[in-house]
Amino acid sequence: MSLVVMKFGGTSVEDAAAIGRTAAIVKGRIALGKSPVVVVSAMAKVTDQLLRTAAAAAQGDRTGALAVSSRLRARHRDTAAELVKKHDDCAVLVDLVDRKFDALDEILRGLSAILELTPRISDLIVSHGERISSLIVAAAFHDKGIDAAHVDAREVIITDSEFQKAAPLDDFIEKRAREKLIPLVQQCKVPVMGGFIGSNEAGITTTLGRGGSDYTGALVGSALNAEAIEIWTDVDGIMTTDPRICPDALRVKVISFEEAAELAYFGAKVLHPATILPAVKKNIPVLVLNSRNAMNEGTRITSLAPHCKSPFKSIAVKKKLSIIDVVASRMLMSHGYLCQIFAIFDKHKCVVDMVSTSEVSVSLTVDSNASLPDIAADLSKLADVKYEGKKALICLVGEDIRGKNGMAAQVFNAVRHINVRMISQGASEINMSFMIEEDDADEAVRSLHAAFFQDPDPSIFDVEARNAVHSS
Repeated sequence: MSLVVMKFGGTSVEDAAAIGRTAAIVKGRIALGKSPVVVVSAMAKVTDQLLRTAAAAAQGDRTGALAVSSRLRARHRDTAAELVKKHDDCAVLVDLVDRKFDALDEILRGLSAILELTPRISDLIVSHGERISSLIVAAAFHDKGIDAAHVDAREVIITDSEFQKAAPLDDFIEKRAREKLIPLVQQCKVPVMGGFIGSNEAGITTTLGRGGSDYTGALVGSALNAEAIEIWTDVDGIMTTDPRICPDALRVKVISFEEAAELAYFGAKVLHPATILPAVKKNIPVLVLNSRNAMNEGTRITSLAPHCKSPFKSIAVKKKLSIIDVVASRMLMSHGYLCQIFAIFDKHKCVVDMVSTSEVSVSLTVDSNASLPDIAADLSKLADVKYEGKKALICLVGEDIRGKNGMAAQVFNAVRHINVRMISQGASEINMSFMIEEDDADEAVRSLHAAFFQDPDPSIFDVEARNAVHSS
């Protein structure tokens, strides 16, 4: 059984035309003798709208919340009607969609009365995006001749009870995947399930956090020991940098798990940072592909990538960060000082991106968020504290950066006209990072890209595409 897990993002299921392309891609895999298991996101921008709906209801704006829900209902009904041509099948699907939105509206009415949006209720509300999109996609597949079977992801993805960012329970997921999905695949059916959502052991709806549909795809692929995990999005794969910043950015043909994970964590938008982990455990290749350009070979992520003659594979940028400076001369060389500092970040569940220390000070970078004043207040009990926002982290990823003489000099020469606030090299063999002002980020990326990707290795990068553009 040549089993492949295919995850389709929000832009790949955003309307009837996109879902039609998705169906054609799945049909193509079946024609190649593959056995697909399909994971889909909510339709594009639906999760954001559901979050706004929940916030409006929690503020007592029942009319506004129900109005947004009504517009979402119309969008999903129209898409269902456009996709499913058989009258009776279409009527059944539209009725299912209506029932899901009736249930959502009931939750919103209750929320507008109690005026308290708990993480548990938030998860229940936003889960409707994937629950409804997966129903529509399964019905559309069936209408187009694919023997699809809808599976409620909450029966497969079992998690802890950390609502809004639940952690998967791998043993339970593996057991449920084999019980719920393998029999369907053995009957030559195509299981279709929503990403992002799961349930705890009590059956209460949870979510894996934003971008969690990729994670669902990887969890299912790992549980089923799939041949490959395909992440279908709206770009041709992982690029040397954001093409909106550098129009001459190149597609990376192949990259290692470790390199891809670094890029995902440090701002590359193509993959959710946690996506790679389940695949790494089972050594399952991950392919990043474009549903709008299905013939493109995309990017292949493997445990070990071939040697690259170019020093870097990609440049990521992470914006909206803050630098926190903690200065305490009285704590010089004090045992447990750093432990006390990090305990405060742990208390506030705030992730630290970069750390730099001197004899009397510690500088840390974090996502700018509403908790910063509270974090600073707690830190001020240990030391003098100040923090600044509007910072950006530039991350260059490549193989054995630490072992290449003069690499740091080349990097900082390329951005010599930009003020660098913090530097991190040595913690990872494949990552060199530094902090700058957010307003300088795009210029820094363009300067670095011009310096390091003028003569790219054609075995690793899609040089042909760049040459084709230049020749035209």
